[in-house]
Amino acid sequence: MPTICAFYGITIRMYYDDHNPPHYHVFYGNSAAKIAIHSGNVIAGALPSRILTMVSRWAEKNKFCLLDNWRRCQHHEPLQTLSPLE
Repeated sequence: MPTICAFYGITIRMYYDDHNPPHYHVFYGNSAAKIAIHSGNVIAGALPSRILTMVSRWAEKNKFCLLDNWRRCQHHEPLQTLSPLE
């Protein structure tokens, strides 16, 4: 599972051949969540609210790149590393 970004102890990854809807996986300490790209909703798991807020801000800024990486995953292409939240 390629890591596409990491910041403030948060790791964001995508799986090759993952199922719809387009989403990414977030890991923070012992917490993990799967988040839909289009809506920003948590599909599975949970994160501390402060971490979810940071991830949501990051995802909004990187929405186009996340969707492009989703397409790349579906075609087994190398993923782009995205800039961290600043």
